[in-house]
Amino acid sequence: MDKMWAGRFSKALDKTADDFNSSIHTDCRMYRQDIKGSMAHASMLAAQKIIADDDCELILSGLEGILRDIDSGLLKIDMDCEDIHMFVEAELTKRIGEAGKRLHTARSRNDQVALDIRMYLRDESAQIISLIKSLISALLKQAEENENSVMPGYTHLQRAQPVTFAHHLLAYINMLMRDIGRIEDAVRRMNLSPLGCCALAGTTYGIDRDMTAKALGFDGITANSIDGVSDRDFCVELMSAFALTMTHLSRFSEEIILWSSWEFKFVELDDAFTTGSSIMPQKKNSDMAELVRGKTGRVYGNLMAALTMLKGLPLAYNKDMQEDKEAVFDSIDTLKKCLEVTAPMAETMKTLPDNMYKAAQGGFINATDLADYLTKKGMPFRSAYKTVGQIVALCIEKGCVLDDLPLETYKQFGDLFESDLYDEISLENCVSKRISKGGTGFSSVREQIKAVKEFLK
Repeated sequence: MDKMWAGRFSKALDKTADDFNSSIHTDCRMYRQDIKGSMAHASMLAAQKIIADDDCELILSGLEGILRDIDSGLLKIDMDCEDIHMFVEAELTKRIGEAGKRLHTARSRNDQVALDIRMYLRDESAQIISLIKSLISALLKQAEENENSVMPGYTHLQRAQPVTFAHHLLAYINMLMRDIGRIEDAVRRMNLSPLGCCALAGTTYGIDRDMTAKALGFDGITANSIDGVSDRDFCVELMSAFALTMTHLSRFSEEIILWSSWEFKFVELDDAFTTGSSIMPQKKNSDMAELVRGKTGRVYGNLMAALTMLKGLPLAYNKDMQEDKEAVFDSIDTLKKCLEVTAPMAETMKTLPDNMYKAAQGGFINATDLADYLTKKGMPFRSAYKTVGQIVALCIEKGCVLDDLPLETYKQFGDLFESDLYDEISLENCVSKRISKGGTGFSSVREQIKAVKEFLK
């Protein structure tokens, strides 16, 4: 097939160079956006009397047929074409003749590809947000079922203070809600049409950029034609948001891996989301969570690749920018797959509250509450802190926990200790007394769950 730009050249492009230059294997997935953008462009050209109405009707009919045939599988995209834009235009001209050659009036591939990728990323971002909401719903379901499940909260991976399993899951839900906000913000900044910027300087034709922007669902147009074709901020910004979402999925996966181990045994993953060993028949491995954790690195790498590609480019368009699509498309595909597996994995996992409670009992995680008990009776907190530290050391020496230490022993450390201390350090009371907003107290957790439900609406 002759290149659309072949008029200037006296010989064909070297086959190796042609393959190296081609992007159709990557950008073919944008065929729907390319065709819809071309239909809006043709309608605008006709409205502005730049092309005849009859030609516009032929173009629109031809493009609709191409879209229908690709969707149905009747038309296969020719991978020998340079890119998806050239394929669509060549197929259109083959179907409707000379009228097809008028479509590219007042347009360049530079603004065309900038348009296509914005539309594609907008569509994919909506799907990703929907998948994140599905994961939030799965975690919320587990949180509601475990409002009263007491577990140890950790700092430095050491048992620290008692929390509920619901409260712990709500921390991840809050991360995911912020992820949605970041993606929405990026899409809002991205949602400006570059169509009409042409190669870099605009066009001599009296086009109506606002008309095509409105037809394609954009909030407006890019204000500068050079920026319109050379900007890929929106790719980087979205990839950054995707990378942070992967960070949160990876952190959650790490906890799932720990929680499902025999050392913790706080949860048991459904068989549908685990694998076994080729040699050890007892094994039940959390491979899906491990893969999510591992795939996070490739999304980070894609972000760095895009930043590095852009960092030294003079304005306006450069062929380097063809590399944006492989990186951002891979980030999208990876994130979607990770979300698609994490949501049902989280929803179907079985929680083991008794094991959580036993772990909470064994880590002196009510020591802070015992110090608060003394402080409320008048002892300065630092003195109370030291006293309780000495009591914990004694318990470790005796091989017991704070709840089991007799009152007589407590009184050896001060007269402020009374029998009411045991109510103060019971794990349920330690949780329920956390009455500050956002804390692990039962009423606070219920308010957090209510807020998440409102968010999902």
